Amino acid sequence: MPQNEHIELARKRHGYRLDHHERKRKKQGREPHAHSKYVKRLHGLKAKLYNKKRFAEKVAMKRKIKLHEKRETKNKKEEDTPKGAVPAYLLDREGQSRAKVLSNTIKQKRKEKAGKWTVPLPKVKAVGEDEVFKVLRTGKRKKKAWKRMITKVTYVGEGFTRKPPKYERFIRPMALRFKKAHVTHPELKATFSLPIIGVKKNPQTALYTQLGVITKGTIIEVNVSDLGLVTQSGKVIWGKYAQVTNNPENDGCINAVLLV
Repeated sequence: MPQNEHIELARKRHGYRLDHHERKRKKQGREPHAHSKYVKRLHGLKAKLYNKKRFAEKVAMKRKIKLHEKRETKNKKEEDTPKGAVPAYLLDREGQSRAKVLSNTIKQKRKEKAGKWTVPLPKVKAVGEDEVFKVLRTGKRKKKAWKRMITKVTYVGEGFTRKPPKYERFIRPMALRFKKAHVTHPELKATFSLPIIGVKKNPQTALYTQLGVITKGTIIEVNVSDLGLVTQSGKVIWGKYAQVTNNPENDGCINAVLLV
């Protein structure tokens, strides 16, 4: 058993402490004070970077609040139109009702749609070609070194066959070919070993995507049929996208977070 699961196991067996929720509430209440104390001590470049980050967070928060806030709308009411003799200046006037509605349904839907594709790692460190490809010099002509061996984890399809060595430009070693990934479902808080269907996009270059190179931040498609996920219409979801959150070539496994 991993070391970090003993607390969860104890809670399942014996429940929480009697004052657990009260202590948690107080801790959350103290957080802003501790945070403020930390911020006051910041100076120089760290302070600049921190303020920039906080500014971006506040802007995003304000946008979200504005998007979901209610505003007043005026709607015509047929039944409130006065009956009987009406002065000429009131003839075209109709009864109005004020109602509070969400800011903009279309904007909200767009936001929801965009939210589905927010990735856990928005920014990824660039990986140079010299790091991914190792130059192979074979045969007599040492100057014409056109063969490359890929040093990162790759994915190749089921029916993949290598080209004859004479014509093969990019060599993908068997030891670095992966078929499964450890995918974490952010809402279920559970991790599953799922088969990889393909590499959707590697943020580095289109060449890495084409070759199936998997680095940190790569979007891969995984088979989620075992999880029993269904659409709103009741159809079973077979494939879903996930983003790789670790460096697979260092860890010997692919860890990813499902994009829901």
